[in-house]
Amino acid sequence: MPSYHPTTCTTALNELKRKIPYGWDLNIYKGCSHGCCYCYAMGTHGFSGFADFSTNISIKTNIVEVLEKQLRSPNWKREIINIGGVTDSYQPVEAKYQLMPEILKLLIKYKTPAIISTKSDLVLRDYDLIDELSRITYINVAATITTMDEAIRKKIEPGAVSSQARFDMLKTFRKTNASIGHHLMPIIPTLTDDSETLRALFEAGKDAGIDYVLPGALYLRGATRPAFFDFIKINFPEKYDPLWELYKKGGASKEYKDELYGRLNPLRKSFGLSNSYSKPIKEKLKVYPATEEQVSFLTP
Repeated sequence: MPSYHPTTCTTALNELKRKIPYGWDLNIYKGCSHGCCYCYAMGTHGFSGFADFSTNISIKTNIVEVLEKQLRSPNWKREIINIGGVTDSYQPVEAKYQLMPEILKLLIKYKTPAIISTKSDLVLRDYDLIDELSRITYINVAATITTMDEAIRKKIEPGAVSSQARFDMLKTFRKTNASIGHHLMPIIPTLTDDSETLRALFEAGKDAGIDYVLPGALYLRGATRPAFFDFIKINFPEKYDPLWELYKKGGASKEYKDELYGRLNPLRKSFGLSNSYSKPIKEKLKVYPATEEQVSFLTP
């Protein structure tokens, strides 16, 4: 069971060096109890690895007050905020602390666009707020979904809701003005990269009415690498050797990626699904007045 630790923060928004398609990151928690075996954030914020990251959850109890100070500053240009780039803002502890409704109220108040990515359907609790924000400025709701095989999903993402529940959540948000996305990542070689798995995901995405699907192959670095291989050794021992051979470095070989995307892209196109993360942003910002910072990514 995770342990929870209230803490405070001095800043809510962290500016990113690369501002495409968003320039700021907002994480209301540290650590995540979803327990995904491939999470790239295991070594962030002083965490020592998987067990530490997934069981020691810090709650930034003053983040709403700190965020408002930043948003009401005359220097704030209403740039796009990525909510939950390092930890899921709708992980189970959010049901108790309910920080996201207050965050969304501030985004509405200061007309600030945002991107929310989650593996939880708890986000539906805030449907009305997200709907209101979607009628004021750009808001993207995305779900990371890796497989429709629940036996595999329960092993690699034990604390998250089912893949179908995530697609159902996206379909519900289709009723708002929000853009809807499927983050198909990471695609795990030998485990979730077969054409049958990809087809099932695209079918579910098409049914949910998503605006785009953003695929990405597994990348292993830092604390994630040993944690992932420990997981594979225990749960899928027959795949350990081929994965170890494939991941001599942080990413899979060019040959593997060429073969994967050679299958993936035609399949995606056959379902009429876009892979453009920024296209919905561009279209939304044509409707709502935008600052120069919001549309800076449109400039070549």
